[in-house]
Amino acid sequence: MRDTTTHIPIIDVIIPAYNEEKSISHVVNDIPKDWVRNIIVANNGSKDQTKENALAAGAVVVDEPQAGYGIACLKGLEYVANLQVKPDIIVFIDGDYSDYPEQLQELVAPITDESYDMVIGSRALGDMEPGSMTIPQVFGNWLATNLIRLIYKYEFTDLGPFRAIRYNRLIEIDMQDKDFGWTVEMQVKAAKMGLKCTEIAARYRKRIGKSKVSGTIKGTFLAGHKILWTIFKLI
Repeated sequence: MRDTTTHIPIIDVIIPAYNEEKSISHVVNDIPKDWVRNIIVANNGSKDQTKENALAAGAVVVDEPQAGYGIACLKGLEYVANLQVKPDIIVFIDGDYSDYPEQLQELVAPITDESYDMVIGSRALGDMEPGSMTIPQVFGNWLATNLIRLIYKYEFTDLGPFRAIRYNRLIEIDMQDKDFGWTVEMQVKAAKMGLKCTEIAARYRKRIGKSKVSGTIKGTFLAGHKILWTIFKLI
């Protein structure tokens, strides 16, 4: 439990989701409710019961019919921007139940307790279930994070989707990417701005259902190309 004698930060969670009817309720239900204000599912044109299941689990649902991981996250941020009281921290997590939502407290602790601006849940540092990441994913993360280290002098070990960032810093970053470059854009811009960043060891398991990106050769290639292009275009 949090120390109620100190300021309790307002935390909103954004979950981009496309056809995650089998997993979305698990993600929503496992988020520590006493730690968050809103759980916002950005329904990215799902053709199944993702929206209905998210609502039944108690989430707020915003619809973004245009396909794209980044544009779904931006839709969630649009909802937050229209709230009268803005959050202190935004947490992003995928809707496929590959991350462990109950690690949210551990994820935000460096921000609340140590004045960090952004925290990445690193799968490379944590326990990964065998088969939870493909070989191209592991190599792509290694390559991308090493390029960030060489070019921007910032140490990251992963581009993991489970992350927390101060809301005011996220607004300053001015996120633009609408698809696969979302996570790396955030990290590269944070490095360029000199934000105080760290990582925690994040557990990771096989997702429920088939990945829309790493589950196909085309998706893996497009994601890898976009990530590398984003790193170099922001130099």
